[in-house]
Amino acid sequence: MRESRGVTATALDAAEVVVPKSPEEAIASFGDGSGVTVLGGGTIVMPEINYGRLRPARALVLARAGLAGIRRDGGRLTIGAMTTVAELADAPEPLATVARAVADYEVRAQATLGGNLCAPPGGEFPRGDLQGALIALAAQVRSAGKGGERTDPVEDFLAAGPDGRLVLEVELEEPRRAAHASVRRPHAHTYTILAVCAAETSAGIRVGVTGAAPHGVRARTVEQALAGGASADDAAQKILDDVEPRDDALASAWYRQRLLPVLARRALSDLEGAG
Repeated sequence: MRESRGVTATALDAAEVVVPKSPEEAIASFGDGSGVTVLGGGTIVMPEINYGRLRPARALVLARAGLAGIRRDGGRLTIGAMTTVAELADAPEPLATVARAVADYEVRAQATLGGNLCAPPGGEFPRGDLQGALIALAAQVRSAGKGGERTDPVEDFLAAGPDGRLVLEVELEEPRRAAHASVRRPHAHTYTILAVCAAETSAGIRVGVTGAAPHGVRARTVEQALAGGASADDAAQKILDDVEPRDDALASAWYRQRLLPVLARRALSDLEGAG
């Protein structure tokens, strides 16, 4: 068994640890994903392993796979899956604001974009803080797995789930304007109770929600209302047609149902003001 930076034989017990040195090696080692546990930054997976809730037979450690970094080409950005959340602090809004608010600096310096996209729903609190912002920015997710490589709109990738897919990179465009509204709970690691992100892209205004469902959700009904000429106030009231809030340790579904239209109105009003 080979060891990688930050991963010990004790933590992974009897798992086969594979440390690819290039994206091509990572894709080949992942295959169709069967029996493979992917370790990016490890902020979610390693606690699961250390507490005995996850016992991987084969661990694919991406620290040296060459999947990190941000490339700019005019108004478009390509962000590698292993880019840390801390490195997104200078990304286009609303992604930058959301990234700066994830947990604390130690977590942001270790957690990755790909891991945030693939984060399973937490039993006690939401995960995937970046997802609403990525939806608002019309991000495209390039991944590999059974059937080869493909690129999906981020909302479709999230709805289908990450099983059997290895995230390679995310592509997005600089928005013409953007806004964000959220409610958080202070803690040693701050958690997002609920957030609404909005951005005007080349395809029009897009709205993403984080914290109301197991994964980020695109608020299509709100977008359609805005495209039809509705005011920010009227469009915001339709957001509960797009998502059904749930209970967790941070807040009740009842609380989220009442808060979500308020946050949507705030984000859309701020978006109007940014024009």
